[in-house]
Amino acid sequence: MPNPFPGMDPYLEGPLWGVVHSNLIQMIAAQLAVQIRPKYLALTNERVTVTVPDAIELGGTRSRLPDVGVFQRTNDGTQPAGGTAVAAAPLEMDGAMPESMTQTFVEIRHVESKRLVTAIELLSPTNKRGDGLEEFRAKRREMLASDANLLEIDLLRIGERFPMRGPLPSVPYFVFLSRVRRRPRVEVWPIALDQQLPIVSVPLLPEDSDAQLDLQAALNAAYELYSYDLATDHSDVPTVPLDPAQSEWVEQRLHVAGLR
Repeated sequence: MPNPFPGMDPYLEGPLWGVVHSNLIQMIAAQLAVQIRPKYLALTNERVTVTVPDAIELGGTRSRLPDVGVFQRTNDGTQPAGGTAVAAAPLEMDGAMPESMTQTFVEIRHVESKRLVTAIELLSPTNKRGDGLEEFRAKRREMLASDANLLEIDLLRIGERFPMRGPLPSVPYFVFLSRVRRRPRVEVWPIALDQQLPIVSVPLLPEDSDAQLDLQAALNAAYELYSYDLATDHSDVPTVPLDPAQSEWVEQRLHVAGLR
């Protein structure tokens, strides 16, 4: 079944996002590769960060657990040898431990010089909040101080956005493009929930015209190829809550698609 929404599916922001991220990065690279050859390459690359996974990535219900709970532990009555009573821990739980997380991104490189021309980042929850936020801020600052363009695709509704001097429109999704020759100016594509994802420019070297990235085509291709309709439970509410107006619109779309 195809994507039931005209743009982004809000149900993808949750435990499935890691898979969606990897699939969509591959679609983006494939779409650009045929446009920019033979002078440029569209390569997927990866970096490893060690961080505590975001609660939403761990599972939808975990992100809604209360901070305080009431638990009962059964005492099995065991005591150490020698008769000395030792108080057993009243509770055992799984701790949120740091994990190695692989993040993929796209690099546009000049074939002959291997120069990095444009970096394309598709944001993950660990880029926008929690322990991984500061590490990603540092990576972004490094890119903005370099001679490479930066295209940042933010299809996640919660977490920190690309830093701007003024307020951003109140929409759930954005694309930001920082061109080397226009800094500090940033091109911004605000994307409402009921809008298609845009076709955005991907800069090359100054003597060449921009490539064009059709984000909606990339998402829809991944959606159908990897059967996100089967991997996503549209019968429940999204992991990341919607406001009342958005919820009503989503319900209408799912009803039209026969999912309600």
